[in-house]
Amino acid sequence: MLKGCPYGSHRVKKPAGALPQTAECLDNDMSKVYDNEIVIDVQTLNVDSASFTQIEQEAGGDERRIGEIVLDTVRRFGKQQNPVTGSGGVLTGRVKSIGSAIAGNCDLKPGDEIVTLVSLSLTPLYIEDILGVRPAVDQVDIRGTAVLFERTGYAKIPPDISRGVALAVLDVAGAAPQAHKLVKPQDTVCIIGAAGKSGMLCSYQARKDAGPDGLVVGLTSSEKNVKRLENLGLCHRFGQANATNPIETMKVVEELTGGRMADVTINCANNPGTEMASIMATKDDGVIYFFGMATSFTRAALGAEGICHDATMIIGNGYTKGHAEFSLNIMRESAQLREVFEGLYG
Repeated sequence: MLKGCPYGSHRVKKPAGALPQTAECLDNDMSKVYDNEIVIDVQTLNVDSASFTQIEQEAGGDERRIGEIVLDTVRRFGKQQNPVTGSGGVLTGRVKSIGSAIAGNCDLKPGDEIVTLVSLSLTPLYIEDILGVRPAVDQVDIRGTAVLFERTGYAKIPPDISRGVALAVLDVAGAAPQAHKLVKPQDTVCIIGAAGKSGMLCSYQARKDAGPDGLVVGLTSSEKNVKRLENLGLCHRFGQANATNPIETMKVVEELTGGRMADVTINCANNPGTEMASIMATKDDGVIYFFGMATSFTRAALGAEGICHDATMIIGNGYTKGHAEFSLNIMRESAQLREVFEGLYG
């Protein structure tokens, strides 16, 4: 068999020397299989929320057009990497084959159903057909094939959690574990985009880690989602704010926290332009965790500088050790949250 690079550089078509995520174009020719690749028969693409929102807006909400845009992206670039947002998502499918160089060190076998734990923006993908589009959950059902490299991650679908819920949770598996690292007892925490899947997981974890003397406030842009947060009880207090309006958001957080502002702000928004709202919701010397893929480093860095705000800003990393099992365990711990995820994604 062909010898492949552990990091997948052998699938990069251009530019020379790039790794798959930053590459402009990948080789998605599935007639060539390398000795350290896992080949997947793909069932569903769980498109990153920021990416799907942009695609849906471009398509005018037309499901057929959404599918066409995804198909065109993959045909052009050999991967599902939104050229506007730069983000991808994850996929679910069944293992078709495992390369000889890694078969002995791999816990998979053909037929295993898995969710990838790496972005579609670095995953070689070939789509034969679009089978369906589900805008409510940012998912596209396809018939196609994908490749995982030696140094890319995956998780088996657990027997006690439905495929749809596992896919939704594992798409944002890095969010709640990172929140766990940041939130300390007695902290005041602000979750922007608290009604989305990453926002709900982070809200649950933040309330758990902040403890009985902490305060978790959840912000969302719609009255309907405020009701969802209120019914779930994931946050202590809830507010409606347009996070692209930093002054409005600052005032809402000021009211909800009694003027304290947040020790930790976690941004799970799926639309651009929310960096300043996150900064202004946070007290000086606080921490801001930008999990949403619509975040602009430039806007965040220069925006904080522009208002002389001294905060530690962390760019979201979708990977942390043990993140898949950590996030799936939230579904096992919280029957109420699991019921919501089953209703939305099951």
